[in-house]
Amino acid sequence: MKPDTLLRCRTALRWLLGGLMLWAAVSKLAAPTEFLGAIYSYQLPLPQAWLQAAAVVLPWLELLCGLALMADKWTESALTLVLGLCVVFVLATGQAWLRGLDISCGCLDFRILGVVKPAGNAMSFFESAAFAFFRALLLVAMTGWLLRHRLSEVTTPDRTQAATETVSIRAPLT
Repeated sequence: MKPDTLLRCRTALRWLLGGLMLWAAVSKLAAPTEFLGAIYSYQLPLPQAWLQAAAVVLPWLELLCGLALMADKWTESALTLVLGLCVVFVLATGQAWLRGLDISCGCLDFRILGVVKPAGNAMSFFESAAFAFFRALLLVAMTGWLLRHRLSEVTTPDRTQAATETVSIRAPLT
């Protein structure tokens, strides 16, 4: 793949991930009580205070990560946090799906986009723990790929700079 195409692809995926994080954050901030109820519905074996703290902190963390990804600032940190959040979400949705819990993931509120819940199986599938699990797996893969490429950019020195340093090191002393 051409470097320009790869860069455009990574930029588009970073914006997509940032937009998803912003959508998730705004959905939760717009209805904090519903989000706390969604967290409780996972029936996680954690103290209630931790779940309440997660309901308060998580939307703001998603908002900051989404803004950072969209602005391409602190991108490595934002991607690392999003990767961690997605891994935790894979575990939470996976256990809910395996236990057969009939829950909504609580992440993305379609009403914010002006979509009213239609009757039928399509919308209930998109809100199911199974769909959320596979979506989270996809987000883990995408975020991991973006982070790997971003870290390789940061840690790999520019070839022209490396060539200049090599030449300057080998230059004879006068």
